[in-house]
Amino acid sequence: MLPENKINEFVSRLRQAAGANLRSVLLYGSGAAGTYDPKLSDINLFCLLVDASWPALQPLAPVSEWWSKQKPRAPLFMSCEELERSTDVFSIELLDIQSAHRVLFGDDPFTTLSIPMTLHRAQVEYELREKLILLRHYLLLAAGKEKRIWDLLLRSVPAFSTLFRHALIAAGKPGRPARRESIEKLAQHLGVDASGFIDVLEVREGKKSAKDFRVNDVASRYLALVAQVTAEVDRMLDSSDPLGR
Repeated sequence: MLPENKINEFVSRLRQAAGANLRSVLLYGSGAAGTYDPKLSDINLFCLLVDASWPALQPLAPVSEWWSKQKPRAPLFMSCEELERSTDVFSIELLDIQSAHRVLFGDDPFTTLSIPMTLHRAQVEYELREKLILLRHYLLLAAGKEKRIWDLLLRSVPAFSTLFRHALIAAGKPGRPARRESIEKLAQHLGVDASGFIDVLEVREGKKSAKDFRVNDVASRYLALVAQVTAEVDRMLDSSDPLGR
């Protein structure tokens, strides 16, 4: 369950420290989507400020220090102007916050926020390629260490499933399916093997034990799917007419 008391205390401390400079605090991610796992999930908080300059941020330092000691993910701080001007480069993140969030304080800036999709597909490819390279890197560092490989696979599933869902959006199949459903839908759409991801999800959800699998086999199929999806998104970009004809 979500640590509601801890979250509420953060909001209370932030309101006191920021005063009129604080416009909104939102919970997003797994906590808002109903998939929060206390062992694996982060607490994702979005804090919207009128002014995010250094002088305006300094009074918030004690709150940030207190929150960091609770060991959750650092909250996102953004100014109102930045939010409006970031929709073209943060389309993945902002679309996800817009589709699943909970207002903890203030008004809801996402009800009227318009997010253009013109650069969405390019961001999906960029994120996939970056994370594919990092996945290879960390798999190499974990080679021969079964527990470390499993930890890497289990912790990377949420990020990749988000990108797979956005690959579906880029392919003209919008919606917010659950992790397993988005992976299965994308695999079916591309005609590729999603079993590596499904196996990792089974272990993450406690439905199977890691001992039921050979970790190098799972990692091989997992990595192959990421590479195939990345290549397909690249092909979608190459086949698109930049002039929209």
